[in-house]
Amino acid sequence: MMKIVDAHIHIWQSGTPRKAHRQTPYSAEEVLHDMDIAGVQAAIIQPPGWDPQANQIAIDAAKKYPTRLGILGNFPLDDPHRIETLQHWKKSSNMLGLRYILNDPIHCTWMQGKTLDWLWSTAQDYSIPIAIAASSHLEVFATIAKRFPSLKLIIDHLGVPLDATGDQAFLQIPILIELAQFPNIAIKATAVPAYARDVYPYQSIEPSIHAIYTAFGPHRFFWGSDITKLQCTWLQCIELFTKEYAWIGEEEKELVMGQALLNWLDWH
Repeated sequence: MMKIVDAHIHIWQSGTPRKAHRQTPYSAEEVLHDMDIAGVQAAIIQPPGWDPQANQIAIDAAKKYPTRLGILGNFPLDDPHRIETLQHWKKSSNMLGLRYILNDPIHCTWMQGKTLDWLWSTAQDYSIPIAIAASSHLEVFATIAKRFPSLKLIIDHLGVPLDATGDQAFLQIPILIELAQFPNIAIKATAVPAYARDVYPYQSIEPSIHAIYTAFGPHRFFWGSDITKLQCTWLQCIELFTKEYAWIGEEEKELVMGQALLNWLDWH
């Protein structure tokens, strides 16, 4: 039976989500109920910024459901104990790596320069993968990948700019194809239905998804839902890849739908 592992979900108890997301809290128990209905064996929590307790909520959930929930967490980048925090990062229950949103112009400067060298180098030394949402300056991934070749990086949401849809969502495919040459860069194929303007199976964007898949290959292309952002069901988001995308072979589906992500994050 094929493992279905979702690369990107949120759970939270408080705060105001972005308008694109479900507006009511989403608990671990609710998410597991919905996963069972859709046939999702496991999922990776990305603690959302709108809930200040999201990281701890994720840790508590992963501790309670260790075979179902993993985490790509975060901590403040100006934490005075940041090196020590990173050194002990993976000791928390199912804390598999980090995830940051670094879309602002100042973040581009940080990523291009040496401001975040402590993050890249320590994460590389301690085998901590880092997922980054930085669609406004994707090209800087190349600089990091070259300088830290053993650091596993993940591009969030296919590099799609925030709230972009239709053709505007995939203008950066040439940059992604360039980045795919670096073996330490992978990509999350997450929230795909949200980028389309047509109805399921979203044929208007299929060529763009295919092009990105071809560039990265099944070992570095991770399916995920970002389910609280979608208007379709979890099952539809799964079947979009397993039934509609005929260009993903049967063996490759095993990788795309979960096994490649488990390998990248070293989650057993």
